[in-house]
Amino acid sequence: MRVAASGVGPWGDAVYGVTNPHFCGANAEFAICSANMISRKPTRLSDIEAASVPVVAVTAWQMLFDYAHAAPGQAVMILGAAGNVGAYTVQLAASAGLNVVALATAENEEFVRSLGAQSVLNDLPNVPTLDVVIDTVGGEMRDRSIALLKPGGILVSVVSSDPRPPRPDVRTVFFYVEVTTGRLDTISNLLDQGKLSPHVGSVLPLNEVRTAHRMLAGAPHKPGKIVLDLAF
Repeated sequence: MRVAASGVGPWGDAVYGVTNPHFCGANAEFAICSANMISRKPTRLSDIEAASVPVVAVTAWQMLFDYAHAAPGQAVMILGAAGNVGAYTVQLAASAGLNVVALATAENEEFVRSLGAQSVLNDLPNVPTLDVVIDTVGGEMRDRSIALLKPGGILVSVVSSDPRPPRPDVRTVFFYVEVTTGRLDTISNLLDQGKLSPHVGSVLPLNEVRTAHRMLAGAPHKPGKIVLDLAF
């Protein structure tokens, strides 16, 4: 469970971010955070909304811009576009002027279109027209999507580091997210400008943290980020 938090810093500033590089220790009323992994909370967001943001939004940012180096006009396909990371990736890509192709189920088509996807597919096409593939799904979909990249294209994944089908004319990258104050500042600005919107799912009191972990493991829950609320 990658844990993020929102609260009040030692000087009274409302802050959000993560506690440490291991993303642990925030399931508590009080937590010590690494100073270089928190930022001032976006003013437009509630504490619950802010707590849902850091890990997934920074992951989406790094996939698109730190690793894929996506540029306006390029075509990007997002596998799992309706998921927590995928939804931020769609918004960021659309805001940056990319041509966004979303892979999602039919029931999520309206949702991902509302985020800025220009086209929504329920299965992978057959024509190699993509500059970037953003993988939040893994498995067969990830492996099949490599064939859709133009020569010189790139696939970025945060799902699995196992070997990918070889193709010498494209690049593939797997990475672990690195939440930093600088990246959070960028995300905060986009949130406060209304260019990004959080997606909160089930909200539980702290004493139901076990239920939250069961939800992460597959138990039913509302779509969106699972958040623990200390005010319950």
